[in-house]
Amino acid sequence: MEERFVRYSIIFIFAVIATLIDGGIGMGYGVSLTTLLLSIGIGTAVASAAVHISEVVTALISGVSHFLLGNFDQKVFTFLAIPGVFGGALGAYSAVHLADATFVRPLIACVLLALGVLIITKFVRKRDFLDGEYERPRVRHLMPLGFVASFVDAIGGGGWGPITTPTLIARNANPKEVIGSVNLAEFFIAFSISVTFLLTLPKIDLAIVLPMIVAGIIAAPIGALITKRLPVRTIGIVVGIVIIILSLRTILLAF
Repeated sequence: MEERFVRYSIIFIFAVIATLIDGGIGMGYGVSLTTLLLSIGIGTAVASAAVHISEVVTALISGVSHFLLGNFDQKVFTFLAIPGVFGGALGAYSAVHLADATFVRPLIACVLLALGVLIITKFVRKRDFLDGEYERPRVRHLMPLGFVASFVDAIGGGGWGPITTPTLIARNANPKEVIGSVNLAEFFIAFSISVTFLLTLPKIDLAIVLPMIVAGIIAAPIGALITKRLPVRTIGIVVGIVIIILSLRTILLAF
């Protein structure tokens, strides 16, 4: 009993930190928590399923908080969410039927590493943009991005934020609107992935999901407020640093 309490307490603490990071800069929740669950002996597919079930609640609260605070772009949200639902379902189905689906992550990490360097360079050199200087992403870029990001996210237990957020920021989209839109779209992706896992996995330990949900309810609105308060230039630089760290970690673990 004591061992289980310690286990759930650790999951709760990590979930609070991951939610704050994810809500603040639009990435990190799935990668952080999936890594933790794998480290305590939970299988890849089950870990991904548990994280995404918790994300249904966390992403909804975070996304709505961002929307109410004005960190939102309807176009970005819509054309990420629609293909993301299908990519997530396909990725979850693949995760259940493939023994090791993590081979794709080092390849994605190399691309993201370059994006992280590009983002930091851009925001260190430039002043904060005026609202009229940001570029709204095109539909033909958003739809394949949403599909690929959700597929990788489902198959590896994380990747939606680390792929979508830096890609859009690197294309001169407004960082605050990107983070809020990505978080709200994540609700639909997480729901699609969770339903697929529940229908295809024989057993999921729902007990480990509860501390993650409680952590999300507490921390998600705070993460959205962090995004609202931070200067855009600071957000851009932090996003670049985090994506470089996560990418290097993925590459090092692969080799």
